[in-house]
Amino acid sequence: MPADTTVDSSEIRALPVAEIERLSEAILHRVSTVVVGMRPALDLALAAILAGGHVLFEDVPGLGKTLAARSIASAIGLDFRRLQCTPDLLPADITGSYVYVPASSEFVFRPGPVFTGLFLADEINRTSPKTQSALLEAMAEGQVTVEGQSFPLPRPFHVVATSNPIEYEGTYALPEAQLDRFMVRLAVGYPDAAGESQVLLARVSRRRERATVEPVIDASTLRAMQAGVEAVDVDPDIAAYCVAIAAATRRHRSVEVGASPRGSQGLLLIARARAVMSGRDFVIPDDVKSVAVPVLAHRLTLTVQAWTSGLQASQVVTEVVNSVPGPPVVGSRSASQQPERAAGV
Repeated sequence: MPADTTVDSSEIRALPVAEIERLSEAILHRVSTVVVGMRPALDLALAAILAGGHVLFEDVPGLGKTLAARSIASAIGLDFRRLQCTPDLLPADITGSYVYVPASSEFVFRPGPVFTGLFLADEINRTSPKTQSALLEAMAEGQVTVEGQSFPLPRPFHVVATSNPIEYEGTYALPEAQLDRFMVRLAVGYPDAAGESQVLLARVSRRRERATVEPVIDASTLRAMQAGVEAVDVDPDIAAYCVAIAAATRRHRSVEVGASPRGSQGLLLIARARAVMSGRDFVIPDDVKSVAVPVLAHRLTLTVQAWTSGLQASQVVTEVVNSVPGPPVVGSRSASQQPERAAGV
C-alpha cells in the first residue's frame, strides 16, 4: 500500500516573490539548455505547475514534448514516470491493482505509474475513453480509487499529457470533461532554422541520445514556491475581468458551449503565477491577456457552422480578449501610487 506523502499546507513556508522569480528563471534556464526553441511554452508549463494545474501539449510528433516534460520534472526535483498510451491500455495500468500474494494469502495493492510527482501520459488520445477517465480522479482529487479503496497520490502531483492532432485513425478525442481538467493546452510549433540547427549540434556535442537536466530545486521547495504564489492576493477588478472574458465566450456567436467557471478560475490562477514569475505580487491585465488562449481555447465547443468554416477556438478567444474592456484600476497598489505621482507633478 502506498505511503501517504501529503503534507499539511499549514506546515509549508511560503517563499517570497523575489525568490520565486529567481528560482523560476533558474529552472527555465536549466531546461532551455536541453529543450531548444520552446521558451514561451516552457514559461506557461511552469506557471501552470506553480498554480497547481496540469498541462496538455498538443502538437505533431518529434517536437520535443516528451523531452520538455522530462526536463521540467528533473529541474523541479519531482519523480517522473512516463506511460505510452495505446488502445489496449487498461485503467489498472495507470492506477495500479490488487495482486494476490501466495505467501500471505492476501490481496495487496500494487500502485501504478500514476503514483509519482510528474506523470507523463504520452499520446493520451491513443487510449480509450475508459482509460482516459482513470486520470480524471487523479487530476481533480489527487487520489485514485481501486475497488472502493482510495489511495492519496504524492504531493506535489502533476499530469503532463501529449496529444497528436494530425491522426484520427486509432485515436480517441479527449472528452470535454477531461480537457477541462487541464489548466493549459500548449502548442510547441516547429523551431526556426537556427533553433533546429542548435538541436542537431547539441545532440552531436553530448555524444549520447538522452539529454539530462540536473535538479534546480526539490519537491519541498516546489511546494514552498506554490505556497508563495497562493499567498498573493488578487484585486477584485482583475477577478471581474477574468469573469467577463469567460462570460463573453459563452455569448459568442460561434460558440456552442463557452468556458465554465473552472475556466475563469484557471485564467486567474495562472495569470497570478505569471505575475509572480515576473517578480510582481500583483496581477495586471496583460498577465490575463497573455494566458487567455492557452487557458480557454480548449474549453470551448464551437458551433457546427464555425467548425466547418475552419474557425479555430484560439481565434475566438483572441477576438473576445480584444473586445472585453480591461479594468479601470489595477488593484490597490495602483491606487496607492496615485498620490505619489500627483505629488511629483
